[in-house]
Amino acid sequence: MKKTTRSLIVGLMLSGSFSFAQTKETSKDPVIANIIKEETENSQLEKIASELMDGIGPRLVGSPQMQQAHDWAIAKYKEMGIPARNEKWGEWRGWERGVSHIDMVSPRVKSLEGMQLAWSPSTKGQAVIAETIIIPDLADSLAFKKWLPNVKGKFVMISMNQPTGRPDYNWEEFGTKESVEKMKVDRNTQTEAWTKRINKTGYTARTLPVALEKAGAVGIVMCYWSKGFGANKIFGANTKIVPTIDISVEDYGLLYRLTESGIKPKISVRADSKELGVVPTFNTIAEIKGTEKPNEYVMLSAHFDSWDGGTGATDNGTGTIVMMEAMRLLKKFYPNPKRTILVGHWGSEEQGLNGSRAFVEDHPEIVSNLQALFNQDNGTGRVVNITGQGYLHAYDYLGRWLSKVPAEYKKGLETRFPGAPGGGGSDFASFVAAGAPGFSLSSLNWSYGTYTWHTNRDTYDKIVFDDVRNNAILAAILAYQASEDPARTSTEKSVLPLNEKGEAGAWPAKRSPTRKGGLD
Repeated sequence: MKKTTRSLIVGLMLSGSFSFAQTKETSKDPVIANIIKEETENSQLEKIASELMDGIGPRLVGSPQMQQAHDWAIAKYKEMGIPARNEKWGEWRGWERGVSHIDMVSPRVKSLEGMQLAWSPSTKGQAVIAETIIIPDLADSLAFKKWLPNVKGKFVMISMNQPTGRPDYNWEEFGTKESVEKMKVDRNTQTEAWTKRINKTGYTARTLPVALEKAGAVGIVMCYWSKGFGANKIFGANTKIVPTIDISVEDYGLLYRLTESGIKPKISVRADSKELGVVPTFNTIAEIKGTEKPNEYVMLSAHFDSWDGGTGATDNGTGTIVMMEAMRLLKKFYPNPKRTILVGHWGSEEQGLNGSRAFVEDHPEIVSNLQALFNQDNGTGRVVNITGQGYLHAYDYLGRWLSKVPAEYKKGLETRFPGAPGGGGSDFASFVAAGAPGFSLSSLNWSYGTYTWHTNRDTYDKIVFDDVRNNAILAAILAYQASEDPARTSTEKSVLPLNEKGEAGAWPAKRSPTRKGGLD
């Protein structure tokens, strides 16, 4: 009863924005002063971002670029004088993207904006030319089976034709109230109808492409529009024999309207890619050894892999370079920490936190002696939110550490204590599930969900370096303070609120990683 009462009081009193006091001693701390001066005057963020995003590019698990990135990180840490290693945690389907070229060749010639999905089968070095056909609206799965032979020799369009290619904010800025409301009603009606159309085939979004290729389709054409100008989400293909391509909302709409009107457009698709068999997968771990308590650990954390529609700049290139830069700053100005400082660059976060879950499973000696872990993942913006992840006393130690951060570098930062434990979303959750103090440094939106999260527009030019510099300073100071703190952090859990059934809330369960993936 006492634990419950305190949890509720702390949660109510300390949720929302909190202003941390700053003392004169804090402003005179030479480590903090040097970290800020170095990052302000000699930041390496732009350089390492260009090397990673422009030079290596996207980092799809199982791709040669992912391995190249791991090796690059080892070399960068060596330049900083920081020992680093690649730890194998599993295996994945190896695949390398090649050129995607898509053209409409009839009734007129037009190059189309699009690409094959990750792990898509190739067209075996040549272009495939065929008509397009749309999944029809049929009565039920039996009618669909009778229709299915019609796809032989054709590209099958499986996505709804969007009624507008303008994002909602553009409509709301310029449209009348009546036209905006009408557009939304029409779109909702059309979306519901399309969902029913696909359901009546008897297949799901995952199984339908496989049924179509088995029936003789030469390729699958889709459009996963992200509701922003030029932005499509690029995930993985479900086909095993024929290519799956994603086309921009504008070009998909063109093909859809022509096909629907009976004109029978033809497209030419060349999708080059290579199957590389089963390849090893890694986490990259770098370490600054502790001097007084080397068997206690502070961790910086960011997933290293990405989807490959863009170059993985804000998901999670920015988190990656923040932690690399924080390690550089710490090595330069805090080379002999009290506790060992580690950084984890995780593999296969995008497929289910696999790299960090493997680390938690493989290194109980670190997890059980973890002082704190700080993870950054959700885009390029300034860190503006930290929660206690359900740990009853997180306010005590996070509050102490944040009080040492100069006000300029926690501007707009809100905290919530004790908060609720994260069950997923990013790699901090792998540690929280194991009862370790892992925390998410959550950032400003910058239209992340629409324009860069898993899209073809997640590229270097979307990085806001002033915000990223702020985050590198914040992460370095937090790691420094966590290392210096005389006290071990408490992992006593708060009593979670009742769920919808009136039952006591449960702490997230620890889950094992998928150690051999992409092969189903």
